[in-house]
Amino acid sequence: MKVNSLKIKESVDKVKTLLKTEKKVPNSLKMAIEVLIMLINILANRVMLNSSNSSKAPSTDPNRKKQKKSKSNKKPGGQKGHKGTRLTKFKTPDKIKIIKIKKKNLPKGNYKEVGYAIRQVVDIEIKKIVTEYRAQILEDEKGKKYTAAFPKNISTEVQYGNKLKANSVYMSQFQLLPYNRIQDHFYEQMQIPLSMGSIFNFNKEAYNALEIFDKIAKEKLIKSSRINSDETGININGKRKWLHCASNDLWSYFFPHDKRGSIAMDEIGIIPNFSGILCHDHWKPYYNYKKCLHSLCNAHHLRELERAIEIDHQKWAIQMKNFLIETNKKVINSGGSLSTKKANECRKKYKEILKKGDKESPLPKKIIGKRGRIKKSKSRNLLERFIEYENDVLRFMENPIVPFTNNLGENDLRMIKVQQKISGCFRSMDGAYIFCRIRGFLSTCRKHGMKAADGLKMLFSGKLPAFIDDS
Repeated sequence: MKVNSLKIKESVDKVKTLLKTEKKVPNSLKMAIEVLIMLINILANRVMLNSSNSSKAPSTDPNRKKQKKSKSNKKPGGQKGHKGTRLTKFKTPDKIKIIKIKKKNLPKGNYKEVGYAIRQVVDIEIKKIVTEYRAQILEDEKGKKYTAAFPKNISTEVQYGNKLKANSVYMSQFQLLPYNRIQDHFYEQMQIPLSMGSIFNFNKEAYNALEIFDKIAKEKLIKSSRINSDETGININGKRKWLHCASNDLWSYFFPHDKRGSIAMDEIGIIPNFSGILCHDHWKPYYNYKKCLHSLCNAHHLRELERAIEIDHQKWAIQMKNFLIETNKKVINSGGSLSTKKANECRKKYKEILKKGDKESPLPKKIIGKRGRIKKSKSRNLLERFIEYENDVLRFMENPIVPFTNNLGENDLRMIKVQQKISGCFRSMDGAYIFCRIRGFLSTCRKHGMKAADGLKMLFSGKLPAFIDDS
């Protein structure tokens, strides 16, 4: 159902005008109609909100407009000049199978072997490998026995190896597979009966081994010039908790907490000690931290401006939306930042748009005798944010390390939302702690150009990647 906000506004305005002019309408009926108008406005606003004009997730917005791909004159497939990739021959194949010619099918004559025509088939073989360690036992002439020492990591008669543990953690914490599907994989593919308790213990072992990573990641983020920060709700055993993220181009740090605001941020300890530029979505508690500069996410601003355009029909919002998009293009074309002269020109245009907005959406007059703050529209609140936080909105223009949006922080959180969709919740806060630390490590590995699987293999071998050791 498509709602025309302009028609609703016109109808509501007509009713309000009639109520003012019609003197015969009883006061009780007027109050009832005013309540109905208020409910209509609330419901209309909710119905008209979607993923393009609010923080509503696209997955919960089935009627969203999908961008159609523009038609191209190019032919299907690889284009001229495109360097394709294909399988190339391997120098050292694992198996060689010789195919002999059936000589009875050949014409009569004498033949000699001159070589081979080669074709290779690339396949996989999934199997368990059991390594048996046999410690030599010697006995002296008095009957005293001496046994060779097993390697330090071999402590029981039968145990799981490091590669198996790394593979289990990889599937659980990186590929986000539920425990029972990991069990199926090991049993059906390799006939290894792996219990859920063992899978959890492997994750816990990785968590404990990453204690030094946890400390270094926090230190690196505190000392960095820019941090992208965000938070999202998570489900822990049916209760709503919060997962906080602080990250940059090289490091990722996740932490679960009961609270969303300053109490959690203070306990995590990154933002209170940070003195660079903090990119975020204008969640007010971030502004409790004065040690750092702030940069606001303009992707959020564009969605809120879209709401002001569609629902409140604000002309200044159209101009501001176009201004932000065009300014970002100028910044990209200029190599990451504008010159002081061009930046000042943009600021002048920015302020002119806000002046028009102030006239179009003025501050409501305070009603005499009514207590409390003046109730403002969402468009007015957005306008005042643009006025008050001008430097934070436009910081991306002149500083090349400041992005136009907070997409990096939001992208780092995306896999947590995927995990919640797959598993539904974390069963305990301990499970959330384990997931966050391991996920932060795997995300950081990939940001440093290391495969997640390789990072876990090193971890279970008692080593840490060079980017942590060099720290």
